[in-house]
This record gives sequence, C-alpha cells and structure tokens, in this order.
Amino acid sequence: MSELMSQAVELMIAGMGFVFAFLVILVFATIAMSKVVTRFAPEPVTPAKTPRAKPKKAPASVDPDTAEAIKKAIAQFRSRHKK
Repeated sequence: MSELMSQAVELMIAGMGFVFAFLVILVFATIAMSKVVTRFAPEPVTPAKTPRAKPKKAPASVDPDTAEAIKKAIAQFRSRHKK
C-alpha cells in the first residue's frame, strides 16, 4: 500500500507541476500578445462631435385613467423594492 501511495503523490506533484508550467507560459504569452497588439494597433479614432438630437416630448395630454394606472404601478413597484 505504501508504494501505491508514493506513486500517487509523485503523479499528483507531476500533474501540479505541468499545470503550473502551463499557466506560467500562458501568462507570458498573454503579456507578449498584449505588447504586440499595443505596438502595431492603430491609434483609436475619436469621433467628431455631432449635435445631439432633441428628445421627443411626450404628448401634452394623457388620459386620466392611464395616468392613474401609471401612478398605481409606480407605487406598487416602490413598495416592493424598498431598501
């Protein structure tokens, strides 16, 4: 049984070593790719400022029943989501 446990520990250490080595290589590869992209990528283009369109206004008159339904819905929402 002792020989089996020693083999299991050796296998575990070897597996953890391979995973660690892979992660180290992955970190360095990511850093290298980042440097390559920042070196050869074109500068970001800032868009020209355009005048904003005015937001559309809501209709001047709202049906009283619709307004009451909206008020009740807002009150119900606020009562359920109080902090």
